[in-house]
Amino acid sequence: QVQLVESGGGLVQAGGSLRLSCAASGRTFSSSIMAWFRQAPGKDREFVALITRNSGSIDYADSVKGRFTISRDNVKNMVYLQMNNLKPEDTAIYYCAADKKTRAPYDYNYWGQGTQVTVSS
Repeated sequence: QVQLVESGGGLVQAGGSLRLSCAASGRTFSSSIMAWFRQAPGKDREFVALITRNSGSIDYADSVKGRFTISRDNVKNMVYLQMNNLKPEDTAIYYCAADKKTRAPYDYNYWGQGTQVTVSS
């Protein structure tokens, strides 16, 4: 079992930045692949980024590449999503997930409760 709790969402103007955090507990965090997804109103949940156990492999959705950075701290059991140059289309609920190396949300068994990100134009 893995328990995930996101934080750091909020309201920001276009072009601004936010840093999301995900605190993990339960099974050994350092062995877990971690990912971020998002879901906008009326849309399906979509992949944002993932990071492997030792940060050796990182993957981003094309829509966020160059603007978002995923990272992790295996000592603190944390995973982060630094979001720069935010756009209104980034508005969504952002979810932390574990423990698959895939972009498909239905493959994941562990999810946080989500944190709202709203980008105003």
